[in-house]
Amino acid sequence: MAISDIQIKAVVADYLDRYPDEAETLAEPVRQLSQGADFASRRTLPMHVTVGALLVRADEVLLINHRAYGGILLQPGGHLELEDVTLIDAAVRELVEEADVDPSQVVAASHTPVYIEYGPVPARPAKDEPAHFHLDIGYSFTAPSHAELGRIQESEVTGADWYPLAAAERLVGHRIARAVRGPASIG
Repeated sequence: MAISDIQIKAVVADYLDRYPDEAETLAEPVRQLSQGADFASRRTLPMHVTVGALLVRADEVLLINHRAYGGILLQPGGHLELEDVTLIDAAVRELVEEADVDPSQVVAASHTPVYIEYGPVPARPAKDEPAHFHLDIGYSFTAPSHAELGRIQESEVTGADWYPLAAAERLVGHRIARAVRGPASIG
């Protein structure tokens, strides 16, 4: 059973309750969510939902080189699949697929996203995809200090490694600090 638009809207609404200062930045995707349908499908245009997984191990975070983005370091993540039941489960699935992390070692830091970002994606003619937008919903997870990576998913990832938190924040941005702190409290 695919993730419903109702689930997506509820997650975004909860996030905006926690981060009201981001309402203006997310105004366009919120508008689209109120009008469209099936945002879990990668064929829904001009926007669809993706998920990200920030995995923190002691004072390090896992980053990958994603082929689709020309080797830019990012957190693991990607498109939703029909079998995904929740957004957070989809984030764990992507983490396991891309970096072969043992899912029994992964613990959700919170069931609330630590970031939601709306951004353009260039056209990918090889995948018959025009330019469009992703609404990327990211969750934070922890792993024990001995957690290791397995074989990377070479069809999508060219490398994966653990990065010190300060270096990762310089490379990836504010979402790293939120991954460590967890989501803001409502109130």
